[in-house]
Amino acid sequence: MTNTTEQLANGKILPLIFKLTIPAVIAQLITFLYNIVDRMFVAKIEGSGMDALAALGIVLPITLIIQAFANLVGMGGSPRASIKLGENDNIEANKIFNTSVILLTIISVVLSLLTLFLAKPLVIFFGCPPSAVEFAAAYLKVYSLGTFFVLLAQGLNPFITAQGHSFTAMFSVLIGAIINIALDPLFIFVFGLGVKGASLATVVSQAVSFVWITVFLCSKKSLFKLSFKDMKLSAKRIFSIFSLGFTPFIMISTECAIQIVFNINLNNSTGGNKDYTAALTIMLSALQLISLPLNGLGSGMQPFVSYNYGTGNAERLKKGIKYVTIIAFIFAVVIWTVSMAAPSLYAYLFSASDSVTQIVKDYSPLFLMGSIMFFVQMTLQNVNVALGQAKSALILAVLRKVIILIPLCFALTHFLGFKGVYMSEGIADFIAGAITSVVIFVTFPRVFKKRENEVKLKNAEK
Repeated sequence: MTNTTEQLANGKILPLIFKLTIPAVIAQLITFLYNIVDRMFVAKIEGSGMDALAALGIVLPITLIIQAFANLVGMGGSPRASIKLGENDNIEANKIFNTSVILLTIISVVLSLLTLFLAKPLVIFFGCPPSAVEFAAAYLKVYSLGTFFVLLAQGLNPFITAQGHSFTAMFSVLIGAIINIALDPLFIFVFGLGVKGASLATVVSQAVSFVWITVFLCSKKSLFKLSFKDMKLSAKRIFSIFSLGFTPFIMISTECAIQIVFNINLNNSTGGNKDYTAALTIMLSALQLISLPLNGLGSGMQPFVSYNYGTGNAERLKKGIKYVTIIAFIFAVVIWTVSMAAPSLYAYLFSASDSVTQIVKDYSPLFLMGSIMFFVQMTLQNVNVALGQAKSALILAVLRKVIILIPLCFALTHFLGFKGVYMSEGIADFIAGAITSVVIFVTFPRVFKKRENEVKLKNAEK
């Protein structure tokens, strides 16, 4: 047993949780910086800042769909590989890892070609205001050229976290974020590239992150080793990766779907007024500030949960999940309270115009009111995935956006106009959070008990 797996199996639970989750939370906050830095800088472009900000709001769901494919493979393969490590089947764990590498490579090539040649039709379909179309298409074309680096960097990083090397995984994101922050003003203003410069900075930063990750995976510290002979595609292995990764894929894809629905409804109900789309971009950034750290808590717990699930240690699982639930709830309450009390802070962060600031101030409390339930929706949903509960996790992922939010958005916008767009998010988050809480807290004890019995039976047969 390596030192890493020894810690996962026998280390003191609370200190181990902090060791695993703090870097993951920081990595998610850095990801938040990735997402908002471009928007903050383009909003300052003289004469077209709000058009550029609206454009990035349109491009966001498209880039998130690309990132969703990274989660499909990375968040599907890494728990499977981690469970195999818990079962002492290192050979199969490494085959899962290498299968993931080749899958990410193939998907990246396909997505790169699609976004490059369909950039303008895509942004129009996604509800882009007419004045922002050229900005959005220009950003997306540059971004498409770096799709390989985006998918490989984001898809392979979970395999570093799965080994317990949370700080290494965090630094892979941190390095990219620092480079992105440094290059944005240089490319946008000094070289005069505008939104293209923002996109180019993102691509370069992701390329550097990819190099960092590759160097680690080729080092002696990595339990997973790059091996061409293990990159042979197996239908059974691909299905096992996709079946578990489909839930985080759907979680992100449905986020994209609802943003498309938001943009289309705002565009129709306001006559294509870019201020409402720019305000929505800011509100979505605020939502990410709440959700991404909570998502980090859940993903940081993945190696602990998957490994101890693999060994059948139900008592250890219960304690670990109890601790992380309490931590997630406290964070959600604090950030939710600040968001409700001072929503205009988000507008100031983006140097929004007076009209956009007023929209944010008036409607952010409605938009964010259900985000307090994200301690369940984000953190415990990731724990559910780490337990290998693909079917349950998928149903709960679809519930919030597809079943509740999308129909609600259309209905409320029909009766209340653009206000319905902002109101639907908050209402849906409350309802879905309550349902998810009931399902998870009822099913988890059964999952633990069943796995414990399976392991005892397997050990008795040896």
